Amino acid sequence: MSTATQTVTDELRRWIIAQAEAGCRPEDVIAAMVKSGWEEAVAMDALEATLRARLDRVAAEREPQPAGVAVPQPALDDSPPVLAAGGREVQVLMTLRNPRVIVFGGLLSADECDALVELARPRLARSETVDNATGGSEVNAARTSDGMFFERGEAPLIGRIEQRIAELVNWPLAHGEGLQILRYRPGAEYRPHHDYFDPAHSGTATVLKRGGQRVATLVMYLSTPAAGGATTFPDVSLEVAPIKGNAVFFSYDRPHAATRTLHGGAPVVAGEKWVATKWLREGVFV
Repeated sequence: MSTATQTVTDELRRWIIAQAEAGCRPEDVIAAMVKSGWEEAVAMDALEATLRARLDRVAAEREPQPAGVAVPQPALDDSPPVLAAGGREVQVLMTLRNPRVIVFGGLLSADECDALVELARPRLARSETVDNATGGSEVNAARTSDGMFFERGEAPLIGRIEQRIAELVNWPLAHGEGLQILRYRPGAEYRPHHDYFDPAHSGTATVLKRGGQRVATLVMYLSTPAAGGATTFPDVSLEVAPIKGNAVFFSYDRPHAATRTLHGGAPVVAGEKWVATKWLREGVFV
């Protein structure tokens, strides 16, 4: 197995955790991976990162949890197969209660997907993440995509889509951040992470001044890659395929690992994956 193609998947992480819980020694786990074709350095990094993340989650779940808040909620009480939003019929393809995950079909038309891509393309740059120490942004090795942000309502197309989202999830339009467009080329990924801002980080207070905590995420797929690129939820072994026009929505009522909203973008294997992400805040985003 070539080091250029050795990607640490959620399946491998689950296997590593299972071996640890069964009492296997770290050196034996690494030896088994090497025997299967993994480079020793890759195996050691995967083992260390996976077990550290697991210990962090277990520790976080044992800590006192902050109180839950109201979150965006599509009108699904009667289990409708279709929801009307912004003059469009949106299919409800899958729902999960814990964590709260909903997969929508046909949220965007093919023409809308293509138009968003072309609007964003000239402004793409290496994607950044929040700098936990300052509340600013920084390039992070965990995120290997290109991206850009639109201002809320920046163009008529953006405004129509944002209004549709507000109606779909029953959340004020003004509580949404601007759309972020991301392009993932072959090999690009976003390792598992949470979208809320961790209260333990020194930079969080600065970020929260713009509208409070994030309480929900909507990822809209603007293209269908030839292979790979699923949105993964490792805590519940869920993978959502990136299908053009579809979207995955998930909410989190507190900034805590107990929400089980750890998620990531699996590496793209072939083709390109374009997505539009909408983060929703507790209050008015400014």
